[in-house]
Parts: sequence; structure tokens; C-alpha cells
Amino acid sequence: MNLSLIRSMTRSAVFELENDLCYRPAHPFIVTLNGRTVYEACQTNVFSLFSLLPGTEYTVGVQAEGESLTCTFTTEAETFFVDASRYGLVADGTTDNTLKLQAALSTCPKGGTVYVPAGRYRTCSLFMKSCTTLYLEKGAVLLGDNDRTHYPILPGVIPSENEVDEYYLTGWEGNPLSSFAGLLNITQVHDVVVTGEGTLDCDAENGDWWVTPKIKRIAWRPRAVAMVDSENICLHGITVQNSYSWTIHPIFVKHLDLLNFNINNPYNAPNTDGIDPESCEYIRIIGVNIHVGDDCIAMKASKVFLGMKLKKSCEHTVIRNCLLDKGHGGIVIGSEMSGGVKDMVVTQCLMDHTDRGLRVKTRRGRGNTAVIDGLVFRNVEMRGVKAPFVINMFYFCDPDGHGPYVQCRDAMPVDEYTPKLGSLTMEDIVATDAQFAGCYFDGLPEQPIERVTMKNVTITFDPNAKEGQAAMADNRPLVKKLAIYAENVREIDLHNVKIEGYEGERLHFANVGHFEED
Repeated sequence: MNLSLIRSMTRSAVFELENDLCYRPAHPFIVTLNGRTVYEACQTNVFSLFSLLPGTEYTVGVQAEGESLTCTFTTEAETFFVDASRYGLVADGTTDNTLKLQAALSTCPKGGTVYVPAGRYRTCSLFMKSCTTLYLEKGAVLLGDNDRTHYPILPGVIPSENEVDEYYLTGWEGNPLSSFAGLLNITQVHDVVVTGEGTLDCDAENGDWWVTPKIKRIAWRPRAVAMVDSENICLHGITVQNSYSWTIHPIFVKHLDLLNFNINNPYNAPNTDGIDPESCEYIRIIGVNIHVGDDCIAMKASKVFLGMKLKKSCEHTVIRNCLLDKGHGGIVIGSEMSGGVKDMVVTQCLMDHTDRGLRVKTRRGRGNTAVIDGLVFRNVEMRGVKAPFVINMFYFCDPDGHGPYVQCRDAMPVDEYTPKLGSLTMEDIVATDAQFAGCYFDGLPEQPIERVTMKNVTITFDPNAKEGQAAMADNRPLVKKLAIYAENVREIDLHNVKIEGYEGERLHFANVGHFEED
């Protein structure tokens, strides 16, 4: 066991107890800072320290499993401390503080920290600037305005003077469409940190954001935190809740750290995905606790227009020590992934009663740039996940999703609109109390899934399992306790894969090429 520093900031830091367990240690452990006890019983592998002094050396200690571990670190330097309360904030949860909060953010000098003290501050869209930190104190709540006419509308496309080039400022479900600005916007900036123990509460349940959510009213719904075309961004510690739509939505962001924070949306809140990185590079999602009304973490790369034009894939992603709770999918690829998703490693994550566990969804029409490859899922635990492993190339999304082009089961010509799935590796995974299917792999007849490798995987079914649809595609029967279904896959390698409590035949194969099992 080791103790490592993930990242230090000006007034906070985040650490990881390195073990082989998913999200939680075997037993709670003690955390000290310079010899003083901070946590008597820390119960997560990733933990944070707050209210630190900038530019200061500290020693953090951990007493766990009879071992004493220490790590010395130095917080980042800070040029100026900007107390936002000096700008006239009113912490009554009703008064509009948008202009006052924005004034504090906009006037913060380079290298400075904007500090928001405890209190409830009603606000509309806020915009960060480069080389600054926003610190939300414990008990500080930025409460979203529920009048959509108060939110700025960001145009999806901004034309250039030469009438040829375009700039894509925002988007809605993979297309550059005009949307309301988010509650917090990190746009065209670099070196930005948002940290602390406070809360971003969009308050969407008290507005009309979740009513007829697929109908555009003035503009498309905002995100809680919207990031666009930025670099070196960190979100840490805070709680983000009751989002209008997708909660954290970075687009074209490089070097993104999403560390040890909480996302809480009601399970029945529509399209409130947790984290949706879109065409981003070098992403770390570590120690995040997500409870949402749609997919927990969904890797995106736009729909066909932007995906084929820009060819910006989502790549170099690490997801580790996260709790993914109740969402439609735990770790999801797609379906808006026309730019491709590759080089992604998921480890030590706990999925608790999500509908599906590791979920890949694509369809004809995403384009030949829609390549999914190099995905590794290792050391993952699933509890009560209805369908642990689903790869679906007939996903019935978009207006034409139920049409014959998407849903036809006969081989169609391979052309510029045909997506491709490469290799997926799943190792050291335990799934208990599954219901619908253990593994459901549904490739295209004209472009089969290249390769699925599973090693040291155990799946057990709930004795009282109910039937349901493993993959969202037309003309697929409801299933219950289905062990392994695979259609249109070039190669399947199963090494020490145990499935218990299934009904019927163990393997249901159609058009599977090379198959190996030991």
C-alpha cells in the first residue's frame, strides 16, 4: 500500500491510498495533517484536504491496516486573495448575485483566488478567466436562476470574417447548436481551478428544465459546468447537483482533471448525465462520486458533422476509484462519438445498481471516423447492475434511429458513414446480482466488432431477476439471465470467465469468427 499526491492547489490538495480495492478500502483509516487528525475514519481511497495556506509545505499521514504512510507536499503559490463578499453579495438564496459574482471573477488578478464564503447565492451564468482559482467554502451554495430568459444564449457556430472558417462555441448532444450558457462556464481559458467544499446547485427541480426536455425552448438546456476550448482545467472537491441537463460537459479541452467531487441528480431527472467529455485529450477522472438520471460517465466525440469535419477524438483518458451509482450506464462510450474514442483505461471503479455497466453504443451514420479502440476496463466491481457488459452498434438514437438504415439486420455497404469498433479488454471484474444479460455484444454484419478479450471475470445473476432489454435496439427480445450473447464479432477470447445462475445455453453466438476459451 502507498500514499500518493494526485494534485495540490493553492488552498486544497487531493490524495490517493494506493491499493487494489474498488473505491473503498477494506477498513476506514485515519488521516493526519502535520500530526493533527483530520479524518478519524476515512472510507474512500481518494480523499482531500481543504482550507490550506498557499505556498506552504505540509505532511499528510495515513494510518491504515497497521501501516503508517506519509507524504510531504507544497501547496501552489497565490498572488492575491479576492473575498467575493466584499463585492456586495447577498446570501439569502433569493437576491440575484450574478453581476457581483462575475465582477469578483473578472477582476481577480492573475494567479489569484476568488473566495466565496458560506451562504446561499442565487445566480445566473458565471464565466471564469485564465490563471485563477474559484474556492467555494463549505456551506457556500451557488443557486441557479430558474428563469431561462435570464441566461445568455451562446451561438453554436460563429462564422469567421472570411466566410469559410467557423468557430464552435457550444453544442447540444453532439451538434453545434445554440444553447443557454451553463451555471459555471470555463470557455477559451487556461489554468483554471474550481475547488472547495461548497456546492453548485442548478435548482432545476424548481424550474421547468425537466419538463418536455427534448423540446427546444428559446435555446437548448444549459449544463451545470460547461467547458469549451480550454486547457489545464481542474474541478475538485465541490458538489454539483440538480443539473439542467448534462452536468459536467467539456468540449475540446486538453489536460482536464476532475478530482474527488460529487454529482447528485435525481434518478428520474431526464438526460442529466454526470460527466460527458467531448473530443477532449488527457483526462483524469479520479475519486468522483456520481448519482444521476442518465449515464454516469459518457465519453463523446460529436455527431457526424463535427466528428467527420474536425476528426477530434476523445483520447488518453484515465478513470479510477470512482463510485457510479444508479445511472443508466456506469462507463459509457457514445453514442455521439463520430470523432472516435480511444486510449481509455478504467480501473478500481464501483458500479452500484446502474442499468448497464460497461456500455458501448453507436450506430450506422456515425461515420468512418467513429472508431472506438484501445479500451481497457480492469479491476471493476459491479453490484446489482442489470446488464454488466453491453456493446450495441444498433443504438436507436436520433430522429432516424428506428429507421431501416440504422436497424437493418442485413449487411449494408461499408462506406463513409459506417462506424468501427476495435479492441476492448475487460479484466479482473466481479459482477453480482445481474438481471438481463451478463454479456451482450451486438456488432454490425458489414463491420463486426474486431475483438473482445475477457480475463478473470465473474458474473452471477440475481435469483429473482426480471427480464428487460439489454441493448437499446429494435426487434431485440426481452431477456433474463442470459449468459453471453454475441453477434457479428470477429474474435472473442475468454480466459477464466465464470458465469453463475444463468438460464439456457451459456453461449449464444451468431457470425462470430475466432473464439477461444480456457
